[in-house]
Amino acid sequence: MIGTQALAEARRWVGTPYVHQASLKGAGTDCLGLVRGVWRALYGDEPARVPFYAPDWSEPSRDEQLLRAAMRHLQAVPVRDASEGDVLLFRMREGSVAKHLGIQGRVGEDASFIHAFSGHAVTESALSRPWARRIVARFTFPERD
Repeated sequence: MIGTQALAEARRWVGTPYVHQASLKGAGTDCLGLVRGVWRALYGDEPARVPFYAPDWSEPSRDEQLLRAAMRHLQAVPVRDASEGDVLLFRMREGSVAKHLGIQGRVGEDASFIHAFSGHAVTESALSRPWARRIVARFTFPERD
């Protein structure tokens, strides 16, 4: 199952330092770089070239670039239908653009997700209520043919 494979790969990235716009396991990554790295492990090449993006993403323009890209390359599922290996998209503040990604780890009472964020290496964090209420969309990696 693709979700199990995605989660296993994401866990291999734990400890990779945070580096904005990077995507190299063990050397540096940001939240998008983690998802890109998992994609490469699953499918080989990335589905598209990633353009430059600022740390604030597109907040000044209020453009949902990350959400649109996820909808193009991943398969949307209901936010409440949690499965291991899902890609989670977060809106960090109400009314702001979605700009943080993670990969679902454990599901259920002890839910977790793997993510990279400024000042921290890739880590598996509790998907606590404050984090869970920030989820704006949930996606699965497409099954391989």
